[in-house]
Amino acid sequence: MPRLKHRAAVITGAGHGIGRAIAHAFAREGAAVQCLDIDEAAAAHVAGELVAQGARAIHARCDVRDSSAVAAGIEAAVAAFGGLDIAVANAAVMTPTLPVDELAQSDWQTALDVNLTGAFLVCKHAVPRLRARGGGAVILTASQMGRVAYHGQAAYCATKGALIQLAKVMALDHAKDNIRVNTLSPGGTATRRLATRYGDLDTAQAQWGAPMHPLGRLGRPEEMADGAVFLASDESSFMTGADLLLDGGYSAQ
Repeated sequence: MPRLKHRAAVITGAGHGIGRAIAHAFAREGAAVQCLDIDEAAAAHVAGELVAQGARAIHARCDVRDSSAVAAGIEAAVAAFGGLDIAVANAAVMTPTLPVDELAQSDWQTALDVNLTGAFLVCKHAVPRLRARGGGAVILTASQMGRVAYHGQAAYCATKGALIQLAKVMALDHAKDNIRVNTLSPGGTATRRLATRYGDLDTAQAQWGAPMHPLGRLGRPEEMADGAVFLASDESSFMTGADLLLDGGYSAQ
């Protein structure tokens, strides 16, 4: 039986990269999926792909900095699917690679607002719906950069480290509700965002993938999505407050 059959999920940042891969993986495992993204066209495209493959999927534009937009996206999923079992806070931004004395406060604030407060808002609005179903799973997409530092990435590293701590606190607060809360920490992953940062994926592989990851390559979005399926499924039923690190050995060095 598919591992997520009869379950409903909300995924932010579902229009591209790891979020898109998670949406596809959840749908293959039987879940109904609400695709939320600030890029509405991308969210619609992913939802359309899932429907074309026989899955139940809807979409909406969602800026995770906007509490009302997050709440509306979650409530739309509940209305369409009859409830909510899984919430994935995946939306994130990166900041310019600069030391803190050169980083604009606006860039710092954007990272906090999207990466951290956005995840908080997903949790705030999803937890009551998960509780109403008798429990469920929350997955926060963190990063290996929540454990180790990288020059010029103070905002990104700080927000991702904060997500790991947020999940631990929530795991304690909501164990009584049968809600499990974990983080998923990808290493360097071959996504559009990384291609934009380095110019293209070949350059990203050459400059960061092979040199920094002992397995000698960037990760694939599908590999990260497999981790998300594990965290959402009963296979991880005794796991909460933990960080699932899929970083090709990056942080082991």
